[in-house]
Amino acid sequence: MSGVNNRWSSFTAAPHRVMFFGGALQVLAVMLWWLVELVTRSGMFGQALTWSIAPAAAHAWLMIYGLFPFFMFGFLMTTFPRWMAGTEIPARHYVPAFLLMLSGAGAFYIGLFTDAGMLPVAVLGMLAGWAMALYALLRVLLDTTHSDKRHPVVLFIALFMGWCGLASYAGWLFTDEARYLDISIQTGLWFFLLPVFATVGHRMIPFFTSSALPQSVLPRSYWPWWTMLAGSMAHGLLKLAGAGAWLWLGDLPLAVAALYLSHVWGFRRSFAVPLLAVLHVGFAWLGIAMSLFAVQSMLFAYSGGVSFVWGLAPLHALTIGCFATLIIGMGTRVTLGHSGLPMKVDGPIKLMFAGMQIVALLRVLADMLPAQFSYWFYVAAAAMWLVCFFPWVWRYLPAYWRPRADGQAG
Repeated sequence: MSGVNNRWSSFTAAPHRVMFFGGALQVLAVMLWWLVELVTRSGMFGQALTWSIAPAAAHAWLMIYGLFPFFMFGFLMTTFPRWMAGTEIPARHYVPAFLLMLSGAGAFYIGLFTDAGMLPVAVLGMLAGWAMALYALLRVLLDTTHSDKRHPVVLFIALFMGWCGLASYAGWLFTDEARYLDISIQTGLWFFLLPVFATVGHRMIPFFTSSALPQSVLPRSYWPWWTMLAGSMAHGLLKLAGAGAWLWLGDLPLAVAALYLSHVWGFRRSFAVPLLAVLHVGFAWLGIAMSLFAVQSMLFAYSGGVSFVWGLAPLHALTIGCFATLIIGMGTRVTLGHSGLPMKVDGPIKLMFAGMQIVALLRVLADMLPAQFSYWFYVAAAAMWLVCFFPWVWRYLPAYWRPRADGQAG
């Protein structure tokens, strides 16, 4: 019994432990479900399964709201107090938030397999946990007197917008109004996920680079950050307005700002340190993805609103290439650093980093190649995701319930 208590004490000793645990489970669960859907729908294996809601709507929820928030809250609950010289967030705030969010995610799968009536309950549970996590971050924000709170304030607003997007998804489940689903997806992508990743990247990548590479003094320009935030907001608003021909007005400046930062932050130099390089590669995907979005929008405008090329290729360059890669990089750094382990990765983890870039390329190509090849690329991308993430989860999941290797608290 004492062993169980000790493991629970270690598991709940820091917010990143519980939240990353939930995120690690989800990186496997969300894609395992999607792979099952793909192979059964196509007849590659067994018969097509029936889900309680449309698979595309479930996939959107699981990726936007059921996966990334665990890692985000784990990271930000750890860093908010350090950024603003505040007190650590107590377990009484982050443990209930984690339990509600994990229960919500689990109930969502149950609802998919059984009864759609379970899905609103699952989303409401996630909303409650998310609200508790937001309150914990808000207390740090309000209780500290740090002179520069620009990054934390933007992050809090983006996380609140994510909560609103999640509430809109609940509205869709209750009313079956398609508009609520569209608002949920666009809000989650453009007012929540991209602002969070752009802001964390702007705050942390120069810091990590200056620490890892000698004689590296990087500019901390703020205009590219504000440009990325404005571009993301513009894309979301234009998308909600159905103005696909004008998306490039936000996408092109966003792409230029992101590519500029990749250049001045030393993209090529970062490959001297693999754990640093994965952050630079992930951020570089942001510039690539938004360039694809901009070209896609321009071609749509040129065709008079008739031809929309490349389908979801730019979106998956963003979500897999950028978001998933940055989650790997940040998650690995925090796991190693806060477990008292050496800040370096071995060959298998390097292969996993490289493999995720193949996943992104496969999924992007799936919407660019002729239709007879596309479905195989969809399946290959999902399978490769699992092949890459399983070793990561196997390696690092136990670190969340074990005491720190260096004997320190946390």
